[in-house]
Formats: sequence, structure tokens, C-alpha cells
Amino acid sequence: MKEVPLIARRLFFGNPDRASVQISPDGKHLSWLAPLDGVLNVWVALRENIAAARPVTHDTARGIRIYLWSYTNNHILYLQDKNGDENWRLYATELATGNTRDLTPFEGVQAQLNFVSHKFPDEVVVGLNNRNPQWHDIYRINLITGAMTLLLQHDRFISVTADDDYRLRYAAQTTPSGGVDLYIPANGNWQLWDSIAAEDVMTTSLISFDKTNRMIFMKESRGRNISALVVMDPEAKTSRILAASPESDVLGVMSHPTEKHIQAVSFFYERIRWQILDSSIEPDFDYLRTLTDGDIEVTGRSLDDHYWVVVFTVDDGPARFYLYDRHNRVAKFLFTNRKNLENQPLSKTRSVIIKSRDGLDLVAYYSIPLGADSNHDGIPDQPLPAVFAPHGGPWWRDFWGYNPWHQWLANRGYAVLSVNFRASTGFGKAFINAGDREWGGKIIEDQVDAVQWAIRTGVADPERVAVMGGSFGGYSTLAGLTFNPELFACGVDLFGVANLITWIESVPPYWKPMLDMLITRVGDHRTEEGRSLLKKHSPLTYVDRICRPLLIAQGANDPRVRQAESDQIVQAMQARGIPVSYALYSDEGHGFARSENNLSFYAIAEGFLAKHLGVRHEPIGNDCDGSSIQVLTGAEDIPGLEEVLAVRRQGS
Repeated sequence: MKEVPLIARRLFFGNPDRASVQISPDGKHLSWLAPLDGVLNVWVALRENIAAARPVTHDTARGIRIYLWSYTNNHILYLQDKNGDENWRLYATELATGNTRDLTPFEGVQAQLNFVSHKFPDEVVVGLNNRNPQWHDIYRINLITGAMTLLLQHDRFISVTADDDYRLRYAAQTTPSGGVDLYIPANGNWQLWDSIAAEDVMTTSLISFDKTNRMIFMKESRGRNISALVVMDPEAKTSRILAASPESDVLGVMSHPTEKHIQAVSFFYERIRWQILDSSIEPDFDYLRTLTDGDIEVTGRSLDDHYWVVVFTVDDGPARFYLYDRHNRVAKFLFTNRKNLENQPLSKTRSVIIKSRDGLDLVAYYSIPLGADSNHDGIPDQPLPAVFAPHGGPWWRDFWGYNPWHQWLANRGYAVLSVNFRASTGFGKAFINAGDREWGGKIIEDQVDAVQWAIRTGVADPERVAVMGGSFGGYSTLAGLTFNPELFACGVDLFGVANLITWIESVPPYWKPMLDMLITRVGDHRTEEGRSLLKKHSPLTYVDRICRPLLIAQGANDPRVRQAESDQIVQAMQARGIPVSYALYSDEGHGFARSENNLSFYAIAEGFLAKHLGVRHEPIGNDCDGSSIQVLTGAEDIPGLEEVLAVRRQGS
């Protein structure tokens, strides 16, 4: 195999050049996230002069990741937390003056931006748990004055739905069995309207209202396995299917900006597929498909529907953004999200259906290094060192497309495998529900089956397979090294759960209203039988089985998987004399936001994997500069890390 050039790590994990491209409601301006002094901020430009873009926000810490236009066309709304604590605040930056207003100035309070409506451009509807940390009361907030009007105070609902007139229409309350009851307002109170059983909760939900605010569009799986798009008359409780797929649930919808009818529906089995419901946009999609390869997504539309922002996703290159003029049926290429990745030697990603040991179809994706497959049959000429990368959630899924982990690791010489195991979303309720109370059981068996497929087909060298993942993927890493200690050569765990009992007992207060849903799917910590199951499925229970090298990374402010989870397993390993490397980030939460922290983590992970799997790597270099990394133990197991830390200490 001819060795391809090593692609610099920061091209994969440094800040993108541009991301989250949007168009103002009046269609006059484009916006996107881009670095300002190394920190992601919102930039705005006139649609006809994007070269003159200017930053309109000036965050200097974690960077902005979530933003949108208000219907005033003069305000950018964005959410920001503090060091990853997920106590989001909502800010409004006025473009004309540059002034930024904190619309939710409450310490230790989480704001949820619930609704925006073109009918009330100066106002938004927000949920705030400032009265009770468990419950988000509903407020209407004026962007200009900051005035807040209480719409609903409650101690019962996990979500509340409003229409375009900002009338509260539906509220959801969990049931002891893990289902959801839906209520409607009636005579100053709330009246039960409908119920969704636990088996349908993940695949049935309200989407939006039609223009009259009477009919509702729903994702619906009751009476079927695969969710369909339906339109429902809520008074008669009759519904009609608008779109469905035999293989995959509804993924997303395109609704007309003002007419509100759904024009297209996306489904995703191995690749994305659009079903057009409104023939008026069929020519638009036909034209867009001629522009370039890749999967299409429309990410923004002007209110008059004159302009669309369109992004094309491919597996072996950066995302490509276009501005589409519908009236003239002309699309203008804007830019890619990572210019320096253009024309780099990136790998293709293949999809494969793997059978689980009990007969389920597991949609998986894998990538191998360029040049490793001389006859182009998808199998390398010889088995490769491999990294198995289970996704988080577990109620999430892996998709086809550009995956930075796949490209980074394939470039270094690894085969990389991701699999949609049971509990993954998008494949019907039976597939999701098959993962209930199987965190340490059949879910892990599915992952093992995927790895064994890679070994059996000659993709992976059985002696050199690593497991690496974040959140539930981090749990899967710990489970992999404890439940199947001989299968993996090493593991990398990002903020994974070690002890299911302490994890459930420490969920943030605003998760507690959903606790019945959680314990239905994981296990009930309140009963002896449930605690026994949770202990059985906890990697910490089997810590003495760990016989392979382990690297753990954790954000100190993570509200979802608290630092105590990583601390527990590290302390248990140290008490038994089992080596472990542990990196802690003092200014991060559940996932690393600062590019300096991302670069430092991937630098040490790359060295760790290279040491234990015998693959080339890019030295750490200066990729720890500016990060908050603290290596609490095990620095000696990562090539070059001790020297880097020594220099940092001298510099401080």
C-alpha cells in the first residue's frame, strides 16, 4: 500500500472556516459561524457581497454554536452557556448598533428557545427554570425592551407547544410507564387529549401546525412500526398519511415559510432520500441535483421563498454551501466549511448491513485508507489495525457523509467502523425498543457482532482493534474493555458512564421530569431488581477485568455525565494497580467546545492509539497550547505528552 501524505490534525478538528450558514428572513443578508480571534462568532454579509462579511457577535470564550435570525431582520439570537454547564442564556445582538442584550440574565438557570413566529417579529417564546430547576415556565420576551410576560407557570409538563399566534396549544406530561400524555387547554385548565405509549414515545411527536393553526402535522408510529408523516384533525382525531418509507422513520421535513404546508420529507436508511409532496418544488430539486455530488439539505429559506441556502454533504470532502435563487433557478457556490480539506486525499465511506446474532439488520459504515484496496472491492488487501467508533445516545444514529473521525483515522492507516446498534433511532420503534434495558446486554452484543464482521471479512486485524467513543460511545468503550476484555487492544472513553446507578441518581434537575422514560429504557434505580440490572450493566462492576490500556477524557462541568463517573473508574483502577490515563478539562462540559481543547484531546488520543496499535501518527507538537488539559494520571502512556506538560509547567 502506497502511503498517502499525513493530513494535519487541525484540518479535521480546528475551527471550521464557516459553518451554520443561514439567510435573513427578508433575504437581504447571509450569516454564518466563523472564527474571530480563534473563537467562533456570527458573521453577517449582504447577500450580494459576502466578501464584505463582518463579525456581529464578539464572544471570546467558548464560541457560539447555536444561533438564528429573528424576524426583525435586525437581530441575531444565540444561546451560550458557561464552561459547558448547559445553563444556556439567550442573547440578542442588534445588527444596526452592535449592542447585545442578555434576555435571560439569571445565574444557574437554563433558557430554552421554544418558538419564533413571523407574526411577532419583536418577540420570542422561551422556557425558563428560574422558579423551579425541574420545570421550565413559559415566557414571552420582547427583543427590543427585554420585557418578560409569563404565559404559563407549571410543575408538570416536559414540553409545551405553541402555534404561530403564540397560543399554547399542547403540553406533554410523562406517565409512570414511560409514556407521554398530551393535554390541551380547556376552561383555564388542561384537559387530557391523547396518550402516547412508551413503545411509541421515540417515534411519535408533533411537528407543526398548518396555516390555519387547526390541523397538525405529526410523526406517527402508533399502529405501525416505521413512523410516517401524517396530518391530523385534532378535534375529530382522524389522520391521513402524507409520506412513509418501508425502511426508515421520518427524518426531517421542509415546510413552506408562510403557507406552512409540508413540501418534502426526508428518510435515511443507508443514505438520505427525499420524497417531494409539493410538485412546485420538484423542478428545484431536479436542478439542485445537477450541481454536484452528495446528499442535499435545504438549511435556510427567505420568508418570500425567493432564496434557499443549500448544503451538499459528501463522504470524502468538506460540505459545500450554495445560495439558490428560485425565481431564476440559479445556484451560486458560496464556499466549503473547511477550505484546506479540499483536494486532500480523503477516503470513501461504505455502507454495509450486518446481521446481529439474533437476526437484526444493523446499518454500518466503514472507511479504509486510500490505497489499501487494490481491487476496489471494499476489503483491504490485508487486515488493518482498526478503530470501532460507537455513537452516543444511545438514541441517536450514525449517518453516511463526511465524518472527521473516519477521515482522520483512515489517513493514519486505520480501518474505521461505525454501526447503528439496537436503540439507534431512524429504523422503526421495534429497533429502538429492542435496546430497552439492554445497555450492557444486547446493545453491546450488536457492537461485538459488528467488530467480528470486520474481523471475519478481513477488514480488521483481530489483534489490533481499538474502541473509542463519547457519551454512550464512552460507556461502550468502558463496556468493551470490561465485558469483552480480550477483544479490544485498547480504548478511548470520552465522558462515558461508568456506574449506571450513580449516573441516574445524579441527572440534572430538568431531566427528572423525564426520569420515568429514562428508567423504562435503562433500568429502575428505585427497585431492588432495577438496581441489580443497573449494577450488572455497569462497567465499574467489572473493573478488575480491564487488561488493556485505557485513556479517559472528561469535562469538569458536564451536567449529563458528571466528572464523578470518570473519577470512579479511574480510582477503582488505581486501587487495583491497573494503569489508566486520565485527562480532565476544567472549562468543558458534555463535549468539548473550545478548539484548543479539541485539538489537545485528539493529539493525545492519536498518540495513545498509535502506541498500542502500531500505526503512524502526528506528534503532539503545539496542539495542547491554549487548552485547559490536566493529565491527572498516565501521561507516560502517551508518546511525547510528558515533555509537552513539562514545557507547559515551565511556561506557567
